[in-house]
Amino acid sequence: MSRARARPAGTLVLDTEGLAKAVGRRREAIEWLALARADDLRVVTSAANVVEVSHPTINRPALEWTLSRIVVEPVTELIARRAAAILADADLHGHVHAIDAMLSATALAATAPVTVLTSDPEDISALCGTSVTVIKI
Repeated sequence: MSRARARPAGTLVLDTEGLAKAVGRRREAIEWLALARADDLRVVTSAANVVEVSHPTINRPALEWTLSRIVVEPVTELIARRAAAILADADLHGHVHAIDAMLSATALAATAPVTVLTSDPEDISALCGTSVTVIKI
């Protein structure tokens, strides 16, 4: 008899810096990922963050290995529309905040409780409000 896997206890969301630190096997990111695994948290990032973290000097095999162990959420039309609304609500706009808004929309759509690991806690907090816990990494 097979047992269905229980729903995750929450979600850990990685922004571009969190993803880069996971790829680089930086201690703080690895500790968070180990805690997430131990607590049965779903670990996600936005597809937009995969684009942002990809640059000529990234360790491609390490990136692929890391991505194989987390969920990369697509930027669907629904996420894009929510990101645009989030930006408008925060009185922000433009490419400077676009990827943060897509990540925030992804975080707000995730299973609560949600924790976002980010290099930009002020912007993510402004975009997500009190719906998520924001931690600087």
